[in-house]
Amino acid sequence: MADGRKVRWGILSTAKIGLDKVIPGILKSAHSEVVAIASRDLARAHTAVAHLGLRSQARAYGSYEELLADPNVDAVYNPLPNHLHVPLTVAAAKAGKHVLCEKPIAMSAAEAEQLRQCPPDRIVAEAFMVRYHPQWQRAREIARAGELGELRAIRAVFSYHNVDPHNVRNMADIGGGGIMDIGCYPVVGARFLFEAEPRRVVALVDRDPNFKTDRLASVIADFGYGRQLSFICSTQMVPHQSIELMGTKKRVEIIIPFNAPPDTPTALLVDDGTTLDTSLSRREIIRPVDQYTEQAEAFALAVLGEKPLAWGIDDAILQMRVLDAIFASETSGAWAEI
Repeated sequence: MADGRKVRWGILSTAKIGLDKVIPGILKSAHSEVVAIASRDLARAHTAVAHLGLRSQARAYGSYEELLADPNVDAVYNPLPNHLHVPLTVAAAKAGKHVLCEKPIAMSAAEAEQLRQCPPDRIVAEAFMVRYHPQWQRAREIARAGELGELRAIRAVFSYHNVDPHNVRNMADIGGGGIMDIGCYPVVGARFLFEAEPRRVVALVDRDPNFKTDRLASVIADFGYGRQLSFICSTQMVPHQSIELMGTKKRVEIIIPFNAPPDTPTALLVDDGTTLDTSLSRREIIRPVDQYTEQAEAFALAVLGEKPLAWGIDDAILQMRVLDAIFASETSGAWAEI
């Protein structure tokens, strides 16, 4: 497959998610290599190259524009702050690069529509790595097979505690807050598992009085035909994550749904409610998988023309419409149509 070819990646910024998670994942992809890292501070770019052990193969750039002008870069990973996702993604695509952009892909659906300016022969995708993890794919297989009966409800929690005023997640004007940062995961997860789009949402949101960001949100999404997503996300609560698929016969729980460890097995719990303590539930073990590697490999194979990606710009715009509706419901105090 792909005849030994590799996609040459350039990385925009030295963001922590890139250095700690995504770039190491890319480096393990059989059809990927990292050839450039850019920062607005050249010294930081050099430090990142050295930290990743890439001195012999990757160039350091002191501006994003220099990286985008590099003819040796085929694809760009964009983990910049949220307000820079669309401008730099469009610029990269117009410079001839394919782009994997961190979530959320935009500040709003209207801004995400600007991605349609990207040349149609350039692949642009939102980096929801969970969709590439086999534990999510297995959960969907179980639902598709009818073992759950009718899949009626998905329930999720995603939270952490961060009160650092210098952290981008706590800066409202550049897209900080829990809904954009982590609430997007239950939304994309439900869209993936229901294999449908929600019709309307209602939200209860509490905002930090100083940061003005949403620090706690409870959301219900109506997927029609009696199907519901309900989730809580918070940037100022005890760290926790969970997701359950609730059917008329059984339920499935993904034990570590969003930050699955790359080097240890994960598990699904399949429960029919026989015992309320789950002692008789079936536990399915999923082999160790780096979901960032799976994402990079899928993207690389799409760039190489081997297998198209399942999700692109249209999917990213649909995702942003749901987030827009959540904020609209916060403002109106009522259901918001999507």
